[in-house]
Amino acid sequence: MKKLIFVLVDGLRCDTAFRHMGFMEHLLEMGAASRYRVRSELPSMSRPIYETLMTGMPVLEHGIFSNEVSRLSKEENLFGLARENGLTTAAAAYCWFSELYNRAPFNPVTDRLQLDADLPIQNGLFYFKDVTGAYPDSHLIADAEALRQRFNPDFLLVHPMNTDDAGHKSGSDSSDYVKSVIMIDYILSNTIPIWLGSGYTVLVTGDHGINPWGWHGGNGDDERLVPLYIMGPAAAGGDFSETEIPQRMLAPLCCDLLGIPRGKKMLQPALPGLKES
Repeated sequence: MKKLIFVLVDGLRCDTAFRHMGFMEHLLEMGAASRYRVRSELPSMSRPIYETLMTGMPVLEHGIFSNEVSRLSKEENLFGLARENGLTTAAAAYCWFSELYNRAPFNPVTDRLQLDADLPIQNGLFYFKDVTGAYPDSHLIADAEALRQRFNPDFLLVHPMNTDDAGHKSGSDSSDYVKSVIMIDYILSNTIPIWLGSGYTVLVTGDHGINPWGWHGGNGDDERLVPLYIMGPAAAGGDFSETEIPQRMLAPLCCDLLGIPRGKKMLQPALPGLKES
């Protein structure tokens, strides 16, 4: 059985990750990870890109044009495809993922914890405050590990938000933003070895970057370029970041890593440095 953990660090700039994520870069140096550079979709905003990451569809086609579009996805997505193929799904994530794939609008009382085998995200633990420090990344990673230990999901989404929060508050050139990147790298250094030891392939990426003025949504490299680290059985190891990968390639890549058919509208993934894709 192929198993995948998808870590989406919200607001993670590519250059900041390559410079300051010491644990990830250590795995790269040791040949235990493959590293890539990904160009995000436009607009480089969170909710549209969440949908692109989970469906492989461009924004113009999936119709989630901004963060204000609050409705269920109408496209084939990773959670639904995994469930349809007999896999177990889970997510520790911001409530917008619940609104895209389980229930919309999000009700904090009834929807924070969702355990329902008939939903695309069968085992979900969702937070709903995203201001700086409101829901610490340490708590979110603990949520994800609790879901993993209890339900043994085949596909688990892990979505920490503090990096994006720090970027909005202080800008990408600030010490607060850099510290948030260093901190999530540190937190992941305590859990990724456990996940790898449990047989998971682990992906770590960002949805979008952030600019020095504390915003994103536009076409600049600081807002669009994000990292992708792949660890586990599929990763041959090595730096393949000289060639940019379109963000739409991640959803079909996840399907291949899970061993399930891709969505009908998804791209054919082609990444160097993978043992299987």
